Amino acid sequence: MGSIFRSEEMSLCQLFLSSEAAYNCVSELGEIGLVQFRDLNPDVNAFQRKFVHEVRRCDEMERQLRYLEKEMLKDNVHIVDTGENPEAPQPREMVDLEATFEKLENELREVNANAVTLKKNSLELTELKHVLNATKLFFTERDAEPNSSITQNLLPAEEGKGPVQLGLLLV
Repeated sequence: MGSIFRSEEMSLCQLFLSSEAAYNCVSELGEIGLVQFRDLNPDVNAFQRKFVHEVRRCDEMERQLRYLEKEMLKDNVHIVDTGENPEAPQPREMVDLEATFEKLENELREVNANAVTLKKNSLELTELKHVLNATKLFFTERDAEPNSSITQNLLPAEEGKGPVQLGLLLV
């Protein structure tokens, strides 16, 4: 088995493939790993090439896989590398892969958003708990003073003015 270094002996070949067989032939050659492709149309715009849509789909799936990998590594999920190089999927399998990757990405983004919301809610509830504990301590200390009741201190100085309304403002 040779390598892809230029010092290796190479042969220049030109293949003419039908459109129907091109995907299978190129994927087989790519899986062998001993072929270097030369662009015979370097002046053709990328958007004018025949398989530009398929390349974009592959780029999008690669982006989704990188995102999933990054999130797994961030959460210390071990990714097993079997060292195997899987076969290129058939074009009809690409639709299923795209749907699976998109579903996984959307679910993971939703889980991350929910985790942020839960963390925010937890912090707000913890803050409220501390405020309630502090007010409980304040009212307990005030009630413990001799001849001083909270209701006595809050009654109007003049009788007959009506009841006092209490309110609690949490900021």
